[in-house]
Amino acid sequence: MGLGLHGGGLQSALFLLRRGAQVTVTDLRDENTLMPSINELDAACKKFGCSAVRYVLGKHEIEDFKNADIVIKNPGVRPDSPFLLASKKIETDLSLFLTESKARLFAVTGTKGKSGTSSALHWILSKDRKAGKAYLGGNITVSPLTFLEELTEHDDVVLELSSFQLGDIKNYVNADGKPLLKPKAAIITSIMHDHLDRYTSMEAYIDDKRNIYRGQDSSCVTVAGEDDWGKSFRAETKARTLIWSLKRDINSALSEGQSGGCIDSSGRGIARLSDGVPDEIMELVPSQVLTPGSHQKINMLSAALAVFSLGGKAESIRGALSTFPGIEHRLECFHKAAGIRFYNDSAATIPEAAAACVEALTDPSVTQGGLVLVTGGTDKNLDFSPLASAAKKAKTIILFEGTGSAKLIPLLRENGVSYNGPFDDLDKAVRCAIDNASGADIVALSPGCASFGMFLNEFDRGRKWKEAVLRMVK
Repeated sequence: MGLGLHGGGLQSALFLLRRGAQVTVTDLRDENTLMPSINELDAACKKFGCSAVRYVLGKHEIEDFKNADIVIKNPGVRPDSPFLLASKKIETDLSLFLTESKARLFAVTGTKGKSGTSSALHWILSKDRKAGKAYLGGNITVSPLTFLEELTEHDDVVLELSSFQLGDIKNYVNADGKPLLKPKAAIITSIMHDHLDRYTSMEAYIDDKRNIYRGQDSSCVTVAGEDDWGKSFRAETKARTLIWSLKRDINSALSEGQSGGCIDSSGRGIARLSDGVPDEIMELVPSQVLTPGSHQKINMLSAALAVFSLGGKAESIRGALSTFPGIEHRLECFHKAAGIRFYNDSAATIPEAAAACVEALTDPSVTQGGLVLVTGGTDKNLDFSPLASAAKKAKTIILFEGTGSAKLIPLLRENGVSYNGPFDDLDKAVRCAIDNASGADIVALSPGCASFGMFLNEFDRGRKWKEAVLRMVK
């Protein structure tokens, strides 16, 4: 249910076809929109000699769901869908994966910072290995089914998990009746208001997040923040706990007996384990890294704490993070021309994330010029005041058209911030950004909104932004 364009539906179909299943793919989108995935699926069927796929596109048929032995659910589909309620058995690519995987598992969730933390964690685990490989998948647009059949017990798997994915496997158990999800390390990044167009409350949203550690025991670790949500996670989990703190001093960040770390005043990520030498403080994140922003260092620290607490060497962790290049769509500097730098931060889908982008790219250590910010889009029932306040630091604001921008505009006016647009055409927004940039300025796309309307998703938005800039800026 839901072929999509991110690969999850595609890989689920391929996995089941290779196992001899008769597969129906059904999606509300039409054939033209889904053609890249359809072409890839059909080509794979021919290559592997699989049965032909039956497509039902532009609609769902209730009989397909009633008659199927298993329905593979896309995370974006609401669990109260009448089609799902008519199904005999529901699985996801994640539940299929967890049922068979033998590898050590690291899982990451949160509101913002999931992809950065997951990628940094994978980067650390990929270095200095004596056996096995490290794999990365999940919400980061790589289905773990793509590498399931390669895995051994010597491998490590990092999964980025959204609240939707975690909610989908709540109460799922293995053959022994134990929770299907039991990560050796669970990391929970920053918690903020999000997806309140899907959930009835923050508590309901966070309850799905809690599934990341509900299957853990004392042999596992949970890494969480120091805020009230983080305190509740650490109080509830049965795993050993570590804190990532925003404080700048390790002694104020950690009480006696607590393990965790912080970014100190010199910009280093430091850590202390309560079950280690009491006064020994280890440097895990170097002061100089390749990606800007204090929030990026917190992501790296969270990843480092998980590995360090499971026996990783501080020197190896620090060395790996010194070369971590960051990831696509997250404060990604992808082009330079005439002294101007262009950034893609399309993964900033909530106002707080866009505000963090502004803070990072207006820091004097990053730029001596101004910031031209392209922002706005579709609302998810969120508060835009953090972005409106941060926007005062930008040289120029350019808005995409959308319900989020409609909420942002009056807040910008209250803060005395002028803006251009809103634009319903990407090229017009890029042209406006180019015309307003000069010297050592930075031009950044950081929407703080969902992408629906003008783009298929946040990744499509980021790719099209980069394509337009590269086409129009010589």
